[in-house]
Amino acid sequence: VQLVESGGGLVQAGGSLRLSCAASGFAFDDYVIGWFRQAPGKQRELVAFITSGGNTNYADSVKGRFTISRDNAKNTVYLQMNSLKPEDTAVYYCNAATATRAFWGQGTQVTVSS
Repeated sequence: VQLVESGGGLVQAGGSLRLSCAASGFAFDDYVIGWFRQAPGKQRELVAFITSGGNTNYADSVKGRFTISRDNAKNTVYLQMNSLKPEDTAVYYCNAATATRAFWGQGTQVTVSS
């Protein structure tokens, strides 16, 4: 089982990044995929998730700025992040979950400079 995040980096406030989460080793279509983030000294928090049927949900702090999507043919989930703010700076993690199992990626750093 693998979840591999990519696409993080350093960007100025107001800029955009697109994160990718490539999955392998499990039945991707059956899983809810979420993006979480953890800033230094803070707890990990849910950013957005997408169900196997394509329903989405977002944290209030990112609504209207971030968009989560999935390509089941490529076993990949994306997080398009626009209008980035310094407070979006964190390590972003991909999570795949069902009622009985969950997997995490290793994370990708996003840094937004003011």
